[in-house]
Amino acid sequence: MAQQPATNGTDHMKRSLRNRHVQMIAIGGTIGTGLFLGSGTTIHRTGPSIILVYAVLGIFMFLMMRALGEMLYEDPNQHTFVAFISKYVGEGAGFFAGWSYWLGLIFLAMAELTAIGRYIQYWFPTWNASLIQLVFLIILTATNLIAARVFGETEFWFAMIKIVAILALIFTGIIMVATGFKTPSGHIASFGNIVDHFQLFPNGAWQFLGAFPMVFFAFQGIEFVSITIGETANPRQVLPKAINQTIYRILIFYIGAIIIIMSINPWREINPLQSPFVQVFALAGLKGAAGIINFVVLTSAASALNSAIFSAGRHLYQIGREGHSKEDSRVTEISSSGVPARAIFSSSVIMLLAPALAMIPQIKDAFEFITSSSSDLYILVYALAMVAHYRYRHSPDYMADGFKMPGFPVTNIITIIFFVFIFFTLFINADARVPAAGAIIWTIVFGTFSYRKFRKADAAKDDL
Repeated sequence: MAQQPATNGTDHMKRSLRNRHVQMIAIGGTIGTGLFLGSGTTIHRTGPSIILVYAVLGIFMFLMMRALGEMLYEDPNQHTFVAFISKYVGEGAGFFAGWSYWLGLIFLAMAELTAIGRYIQYWFPTWNASLIQLVFLIILTATNLIAARVFGETEFWFAMIKIVAILALIFTGIIMVATGFKTPSGHIASFGNIVDHFQLFPNGAWQFLGAFPMVFFAFQGIEFVSITIGETANPRQVLPKAINQTIYRILIFYIGAIIIIMSINPWREINPLQSPFVQVFALAGLKGAAGIINFVVLTSAASALNSAIFSAGRHLYQIGREGHSKEDSRVTEISSSGVPARAIFSSSVIMLLAPALAMIPQIKDAFEFITSSSSDLYILVYALAMVAHYRYRHSPDYMADGFKMPGFPVTNIITIIFFVFIFFTLFINADARVPAAGAIIWTIVFGTFSYRKFRKADAAKDDL
């Protein structure tokens, strides 16, 4: 077994994150508005079979994380999984994936900033949304610039709030089921509500398939754990625990919460326009349920923004380290606190477009289109990461006694096929067709540019 890396990496970034930080960052980066707000829509569309969708996606996301984990275990000094795409697929593919993923994180952060403004206005409708967003961006950027451990502590408590809310829902639901709670519509809370008049495709097979991309985006962000490994004190010790424990905790939180929701309120009674969490707590007689859930969703958005700032800074730093232009070196500076300060600050400055966009009412639809388009690209980046893992297994770097992906090569190949399947299911939902088409155009145009830019370098590498 290879020896543990030193406390500080070769790039002088401080390894100050602990296992509890990494665990919460991974959980917090994944559990968000997709569960608290979006789950009502997915349940309404597919009924109890949504549990199957979450389970299938959870399995494939776990396989992807095991692939990323295997490469990171062999080389924990890498700060993003995109670095492995450059290393094993080619500089062109890495250049494309790096910038695509970084832009996706920027747009994700901008979307979360917009959401934060709206959540705060729930209590203070007269407050200026742009000013709210600016304040949150400054505060969370500052926490990222101070030290990785400060970011870790902040994210730890953000994630804790979400987890407590989910556990409260599950605990409340179990009590309601145990006491035979009756809803205003006359239904008795029971686990039997899930299988009562069960249909696998209650609204048709297309609606069932159309739920896959919606749930996929709910899981999006699980890869954040791979970005934190480079700044943990004992990366090879933390990594296996972080990946193996995170996935089943997320499945418990997601599937457990959805089972409770459908047990209390039959799925046909769930209002897709309202958070199912609000509906359950309101039925339980909790006063101000909407306000409480608004607070939880606010922390979810802040958590996602916090993770996006952290991840975007590390990705821009990684792009700079690869040195594709003279300007790249400007974002590779490490501050005295051991963080890529310029890369974080530069990413946050671009995120300032969100407050500016919030001042233009007409930009709402265009902004959501851009956000959706960038999110679609994550599927392509994930697929490229799996290709990188396949090539890693056939490279001299392969660590036979490392943290290996189970079932290779079959699991690797079917995961790539699954990501292709997810991308094509995007076209089932009318609202996602234009963004998906935009992702294809981006891939063709920027992908061609990236290929041509590094064609000679990649050819020379293949000849070695």
